[in-house]
Amino acid sequence: MEETQEKPRKTISELVAACEALIFVANDPLPVRTLIKILQEDKETIEAALEQLQQEYEERESGLQVREIGGGWQISTRTEFHEEVREFLKTQPSAKLSLASLETLAVIAYKQPVTVPEIMEIRGVQSASSIKTLLDKRLITAKGRKDTVGKPMQYGTSKDFMIQFGLKDLTELPSIEDFEDLVQ
Repeated sequence: MEETQEKPRKTISELVAACEALIFVANDPLPVRTLIKILQEDKETIEAALEQLQQEYEERESGLQVREIGGGWQISTRTEFHEEVREFLKTQPSAKLSLASLETLAVIAYKQPVTVPEIMEIRGVQSASSIKTLLDKRLITAKGRKDTVGKPMQYGTSKDFMIQFGLKDLTELPSIEDFEDLVQ
């Protein structure tokens, strides 16, 4: 009978370091399920390692942070250093959008899933070119057809939207009341 050699289990420190390395090399936020598969550990253990990693960055007051964003984990610069980073890189924000596209994106973000006629009703103007721009930039995505006359396409925000705006989920959007307070 052949003995199967069991792989030695990683310590929590080794798991924290492995999670950090994997998150660092990932192009997109790394989902917990991917970490579970690669590291061959259970969800609770991976989540504990991620929590410890996040805490280590906090405790040393790093210029970086480990954040849950867009359905996964990512290492990013702290928001309080964005101006310095932007100055160093000499770039503008990566997603330049026209005012019309921003308005359309806001309607979609808050009212999703929403159709083009519904967007037009809210904005009071045609939005077809803004929708094309937002689709091209992958900030919105088609969410199926509405069960009504003509079966119009419905749109909602995408994972790229969450990443671009640094949101864990849609509950992190500012409330509409916050915007109303700004106008008054």
